[in-house]
Amino acid sequence: MPAGSGAVVWQGRGMASTPQHPLPSGFGARTTAREVLEGIDLSGRLAVVTGGYSGLGLETVRALAHAGAHVVVPARRREHAEQTLAEVAREGEGVDGFGAVEVDGMDLGDLGSVRAFADRFAVSRRSIDLLINNAAVMANPETRVGPGWESQFATNHLGHYALTNLLWPALATGDGARVVALSSTGHKLSPIRWDDVMWEHGYDKWQAYGQAKTANSLFAVHLDARGQDEGVRAFAAHPGGIMTPLQRHLPREEMIANGWMDEEGNVDERFKTPEQGASTSTWAATSPQLDGMGGVYCEDCDIAEPTDVGGPTERTSGVDAHAIDPEQAARLWTLSAELTGLDALRR
Repeated sequence: MPAGSGAVVWQGRGMASTPQHPLPSGFGARTTAREVLEGIDLSGRLAVVTGGYSGLGLETVRALAHAGAHVVVPARRREHAEQTLAEVAREGEGVDGFGAVEVDGMDLGDLGSVRAFADRFAVSRRSIDLLINNAAVMANPETRVGPGWESQFATNHLGHYALTNLLWPALATGDGARVVALSSTGHKLSPIRWDDVMWEHGYDKWQAYGQAKTANSLFAVHLDARGQDEGVRAFAAHPGGIMTPLQRHLPREEMIANGWMDEEGNVDERFKTPEQGASTSTWAATSPQLDGMGGVYCEDCDIAEPTDVGGPTERTSGVDAHAIDPEQAARLWTLSAELTGLDALRR
């Protein structure tokens, strides 16, 4: 039997199912991360945010720290992260209730580096309340990492899968911890390619990105099913379209052709600011509206609707069935465990 095939869907004890349907939350596409945290005190709470020194991650860290959280940022470019986040710390000088930010080194594309970070964190014997798996690569040229893994699947999914499993003891001892996996409408570009997950044949940068974003969503589905018995809930979040360093691999001509900007470099008005883009993952990680919920895909600071197949918003909003299917989620978890040798939630 091929790796990852024939997985049995996990049924947790007392498993609660959250409808894939808006609450509604009262927030929207233009809400900022700071706005969703108004009135929420995160003092004494510890958050880990991957990629928390650039783009959406930086705005997420800034908002969490302003709400009082202690934020740990594992960073591939540690020196750059320290310089950038020192500015955030200076913003908090003299601000009542401002939290703290610490930086450590970690490369999601290197499981040895992920393990080393997790081992260092474990020494501190701290619990984790919020884990936001934010870091990502997008539409890069074909690249192999580790034992020859396709880099987008390896970095965006397997690195975060390994990190979450290695940090599981700290999550399970948290006070109702939440894990947020950053997905995107990119998931609509490809389901999991079970016959060629690592793109050994005919690499396509956008479909590879799509598969990785589908994997992020499915990861949240199964983590929530497996983890809620220990008080840990998980969500997938689509931040929206935002111009950030995530686009570093895309030629300007391609972004113009996609309608993301015009010839003068003016960004399409549909795009969000980084502060707005950070809001959905921040909301999913902290909102009391989501207490007792999990395993759903969120967008625009609310639970998303299923995709309106054949409708005008099919490509731009909602979540496709293949990205929230529990059988696909269980199968992906099995494959990820086989590839990484990790499964902290094995029963």
